[in-house]
Amino acid sequence: SDRKNWMSCLGPEKLRINQIVWPGTHDSATNKIGIPFVSRPFAQCQSLSIYRQLVTGARVLDIRVQEDRRVCHGILLTYSVDVVIQDLKKFLSETQSEVVILEIRTEFGHDDPPDFDKYLEEQLGEHLIHQDEQVFGKTISELLPKRVICVWKPRKTPQPKPGSLLWSSGYLKDNWIDTDLPSKKFESNMKHLGEQQPVANRKFFYRVENTTTPQADNPVLCVRPVTNRIRPYSRMFISQCFERGLADRLQIFSED
Repeated sequence: SDRKNWMSCLGPEKLRINQIVWPGTHDSATNKIGIPFVSRPFAQCQSLSIYRQLVTGARVLDIRVQEDRRVCHGILLTYSVDVVIQDLKKFLSETQSEVVILEIRTEFGHDDPPDFDKYLEEQLGEHLIHQDEQVFGKTISELLPKRVICVWKPRKTPQPKPGSLLWSSGYLKDNWIDTDLPSKKFESNMKHLGEQQPVANRKFFYRVENTTTPQADNPVLCVRPVTNRIRPYSRMFISQCFERGLADRLQIFSED
């Protein structure tokens, strides 16, 4: 299958935004975070670049930034968000009908980058889909040539306004719980998904994150061994969505 162009293969003229199940990644821009073999194992959620993630099929990106526009995960830093934008633009230039949800937030404990909304609009303006609830019922073809839904989640500065090029935080929701226990995360994800309305009735994106997080009271603090525990739950979660009658509520499914 053509993962790079899977939306195109499904038919942009008939595929509506609220009919898509979006594969995503968690802490997407951490492939080069920290110092290799020293601090990187404690924060690296992804081993592929943003471009490679998009090429292999991911369509929802989770980017955390600090005040100087560098991507971060907690206190650990990596490259500038410019690298993320460049990778996204490269992917867009090589495809025609692939839509990407780009979530960028100020990381907890950090300040918002100054004038970051203007930066995003300048960098991605020609690709940005305006904040408009009518988008959820539109087909991909109706949105083209715009192909990026950019959700900007600042901590202190004002949220994007309706009609602007950026989307406010309320349009991308989830119910995150901090645990390293796969079964606990699985049941929490299933419970909260069951509380949602069907996708066709929603005017926001809802994300399920099939991830676990290292805990201070557990001797295993590196990311990969902990997240590997929940990987086998992915297919089971999707199959259980059908088994429990929740398939019409599943919209974004993200993983480490």
